Amino acid sequence: MKLEKRNPSGREKDEASVEMLAKLREQLYSSNVSTVRQSAFNLSWMQEDGLDILKEALFAKASRRTKGAAAYGLRKMRGRMRQRAEEVLIEGLKHPDPKTAEICGNALIVLKRGKTAGKSAAKRRRPKKPKFEIKEIPAKGRRGRVSPERTRPDDRASRRPRR
Repeated sequence: MKLEKRNPSGREKDEASVEMLAKLREQLYSSNVSTVRQSAFNLSWMQEDGLDILKEALFAKASRRTKGAAAYGLRKMRGRMRQRAEEVLIEGLKHPDPKTAEICGNALIVLKRGKTAGKSAAKRRRPKKPKFEIKEIPAKGRRGRVSPERTRPDDRASRRPRR
């Protein structure tokens, strides 16, 4: 897919950041799934610029893997951009493309499940009781005590006499 040149937003501080954003944007449309997903994750750390690129990829006429990775990047947004990323996913539910709407719906389900799973995970971290209890066996003295099980007459007959 041939990408048009992106106009810098003006928030970039130097030429290196513009080049890095362009590189990540190109990788987002790659055919390698791992590269696409890693690029989306890296864009999730880029605040407004990352949000713009991920939103563009989600709503553009792109492959399913690119749209899925863009939704993944939006889910992974942190800090002040998290709320805006969630709003973009909600906006994607109303998109005319059914593929985009489905991807946004699944991303929102995963996002909501992650919020509630954190609370129940704390309950599951309790230490488990061991299956078997280790009991201490008392040491026998010189003469030894005979257990009640060994006092049966047939056991006495089979024992060797002591010297």
